[in-house]
Amino acid sequence: MAALDEPLKKILGGTTAKVLAEQLDLHTVGDLLHHYPRRYAERGELTRLADLPLDEHVTVVAQVADSRVLKFNAGRGQRLEVTLTDGSGRLQLVFFGKGIHKPHKELLPGRRAMFAGKVSVFNRKLQLAHPEYELLDRDAGDGADAASAFAHQLMPIYPACQQMASWKIAKAVDAVLPSAQDAVDPLPEALREGRALVPLTEALLKIHRPGSKADIADARARLKWDEAFVMQVALARRRLADTQLPAVARKMVKGGILDAFDAKLPFTLTDGQQKVSREIFDDLATEHPMHRLLQGEVGSGKAQPLDALVLTPRGFRPMGEMAVGTEVVVPSGEIAVVDGVFPQGEREVWRLVLSDGSAVECDDEHLWIVAARGTQEQVLTTRELRADLLRADGQPKWSVPAAVPVDLEGGGERPLDPYALGRSLADNGGRVPDAYRNAPLKERQAVVRGLLDAAGRPAGADIVLRALPGPLADDLAWLVRSLGGRAQVRAAGEGAREVHLALPEEGATDGIRRTIQAIEHVGRKPVQCISVAHPDHAYVTDHFTVTHNTMVALRAMLGVVDSGGQAAMLAPTEVLAQQHHRSITEMMGELAEGGMLGGAEQGTKVVLLTGSMGAASRRQALLDLVTGEAGIVVGTHALIEDKVQFHDLGLVVVDEQHRFGVEQRDALRGKGKQPPHLLVMTATPIPRTVAMTVFGDLETSVLDQLPAGRSPIASHVVPAKDKPHFLARAWERVREEVAAGHQGYVVCPRIGDDEEEAPKGTKKAGSGSKAAAAKASSPEDAEEKRPPLAVLDIAEQLAEGPLDGLRVAVLHGRMAPDDKDEVMRSFAAGELDVLVATTVIEVGVNVPNATAMVIMDADRFGVSQLHQLRGRVGRGSAPGLCLLVSEMPEASPARARLAAVAATLDGFELSRIDLEQRREGDVLGQAQSGVRSSLRMLTVIDDEEIIASAREEATALVTADPELTGYPELRIALSALLDEEREQYLDKG
Repeated sequence: MAALDEPLKKILGGTTAKVLAEQLDLHTVGDLLHHYPRRYAERGELTRLADLPLDEHVTVVAQVADSRVLKFNAGRGQRLEVTLTDGSGRLQLVFFGKGIHKPHKELLPGRRAMFAGKVSVFNRKLQLAHPEYELLDRDAGDGADAASAFAHQLMPIYPACQQMASWKIAKAVDAVLPSAQDAVDPLPEALREGRALVPLTEALLKIHRPGSKADIADARARLKWDEAFVMQVALARRRLADTQLPAVARKMVKGGILDAFDAKLPFTLTDGQQKVSREIFDDLATEHPMHRLLQGEVGSGKAQPLDALVLTPRGFRPMGEMAVGTEVVVPSGEIAVVDGVFPQGEREVWRLVLSDGSAVECDDEHLWIVAARGTQEQVLTTRELRADLLRADGQPKWSVPAAVPVDLEGGGERPLDPYALGRSLADNGGRVPDAYRNAPLKERQAVVRGLLDAAGRPAGADIVLRALPGPLADDLAWLVRSLGGRAQVRAAGEGAREVHLALPEEGATDGIRRTIQAIEHVGRKPVQCISVAHPDHAYVTDHFTVTHNTMVALRAMLGVVDSGGQAAMLAPTEVLAQQHHRSITEMMGELAEGGMLGGAEQGTKVVLLTGSMGAASRRQALLDLVTGEAGIVVGTHALIEDKVQFHDLGLVVVDEQHRFGVEQRDALRGKGKQPPHLLVMTATPIPRTVAMTVFGDLETSVLDQLPAGRSPIASHVVPAKDKPHFLARAWERVREEVAAGHQGYVVCPRIGDDEEEAPKGTKKAGSGSKAAAAKASSPEDAEEKRPPLAVLDIAEQLAEGPLDGLRVAVLHGRMAPDDKDEVMRSFAAGELDVLVATTVIEVGVNVPNATAMVIMDADRFGVSQLHQLRGRVGRGSAPGLCLLVSEMPEASPARARLAAVAATLDGFELSRIDLEQRREGDVLGQAQSGVRSSLRMLTVIDDEEIIASAREEATALVTADPELTGYPELRIALSALLDEEREQYLDKG
């Protein structure tokens, strides 16, 4: 290894070595040999001058027709212009400054040569600026062979910096490449031969100086295995060492708090939840620390958004207004009280679209009472329904029952006869007053009968009422569903609607069932669960839809308490910590009052610890922890402080782990007398965690499978610069949505007032060479430097242009609160057609009638932001449309990222896209994402199979030879990979 340890200064000289060290962190010959090309440029097939494509790299063979030096800039500058011809056309070459001397001597009229460069236009003439060239022998045969070899040569393009261009790095690599023969091969010979991998020396030569694309493929395959295998050997040794750590086995105890809690649950765990529980409890029962990622929503409860509706005796109320003691209507028509409310933070939300066009939102674990044709009713989760939504013939498989119609009493005067009101509305339009909507059953029936009689339609099945105003059509559909019927509202042109409805036969006890047509992804929304004190464990939600209710607690924590240990849950914010504490205590009831008057015999204490607690409460919580009185603690960063001591910490649960640094997570784990078990829970893993699960350092349990079926929100990239007519079509689509009675958003990255036009610290473009350089920059550079599009500018352009005649308003963060509220109220009420806004609409905005979104400069937004923004449309029964507008070139990384976002709605898949963009951080160090990656050739997402295979090989080798005594070369590679800091971080999550 001596040759590879040689400092670059000795071979390349001080100046070059200093730049490589400071800018690229390359210090030794080995560092430079492992600084691989990021891509290879092909000079391209030989091209006739008559067929030159603009803005592409070409290689041509031609004869010099003319060569002359011209002066410019008052004689201070000079350039060489060379004119070529090949019989089919002419091409101009241009060289500037000191770069003219060599070509001026060599490119004489009559000389024949090969030229490679990018075709551009100057003064309406095609040209190559500073092309590479190779003079050809006058012999035609030799020249043709040389031309072909030159044209097909692969040029390595290295990760470079401003101070050191790629071609200079290539020259530096040439100087150290002979040392590649001294590289020590870390792969065991049997593994290398079994996998048909080339030797390391050959791989290094081929990666830097390939003769063909096959050489590159061979080299990459070998070097990826080097990284994957050495990394996996390091992790395998750490896992082996973990099995030697004296963690306390936390085995399940019969008749304890967990059994008592399970007995309280008014449902049976789903198969997925039972499987995950078994995995966790099996790990807890071992005498070495569990290190597991729970990929899914925290708590995995059966939740609905806070803006979902729950039927009460006085009418529907938002889920967010539910409280313990609130009276609600259960599907059988009886009245029951809410006996538990469990806020769940934000979750991924799905929308069940029923056969009458109505829709209900919920999380993936929500329970539904459904029946298939000819089968008994059963209770299934949203996820289970998504996985088995259609019959073999493509028709909907599941139907939901109707709730038993009940009397309501929403208050308010009802001065008119309900039947007369119905007839009057049919003739004159208007809305059904709330007092008549939330009225006794017979009065609601009378309003509907009046509407039908006025239209000459008898009550029954398959009725169509046409030409109703939109609001009245919606009210009629609501009333029909309240009576156990089915009603679908359809557009009929010019703002009118028609209602297709069916009412149950008079005297029928069962309402009309509706089928589940589709299950659409909505996005992340605040959600909560409620439990109802009724044997049915069900309630009535939006559009009189029957739903089951309940949630799953963090049973692993209770299992650890049963074994005599304590469990700590670390939450990122005080609000979330308080929600978790409230949820756990309310779910557990008397089981959370251990040692207290009225508490259960098997109970324990559940305490909250946050930074803003009063001194007395904090002292009591700390005392409960150190004495063991508290079996469960929920807290924020305050749990990590030195003053916090535990009696016997057995399990650490980290919620929303992307909000915590590696150090913070590990500090809490260090508070156990012996290393506690660790359960990391997240819905959207950070890049490093995705990487660690792929590498196998975190065992993984999944509660959130990838979504099935077609995406409900159609997402498309609009290349505004390449295809301007696509952008014009985007505005046409917005107009079409508005014409159909819907609304739309246009999102811009910037507000656009004068303050933002010239941020502090910016300078106007100067004169001279710098200004000239800026002027000569590429269109891609110009696009990146252009200020982001602004709300105020775009709103004005749209109102006067493609959206002329529509009701357009703006919304941004600098507006006064009252003004923002007024705009949102108007938009929600349907008084505006299009809202041009910044990302203030990213969360908390719910306008079901908004179906279209156009995101301008979409490449300026992050993956998660685009995902959140997209979730604002398609929230009603109509499908959503999201158009991602970008002026970036098609081949740019930004466009590739937008295309990937448009292709999926799944949060976990988007986190993988984020990983590809941000990298995985230092898998063996503390960086959670970014450029500090241990990986040079390997990419976590693309190379999962290699990593998995390397893990199998590494585990087998380490099991047989833990100290690697038979593999000295591998030990050397391992010591080079693992410095002391990374060694310490290997066991951190």
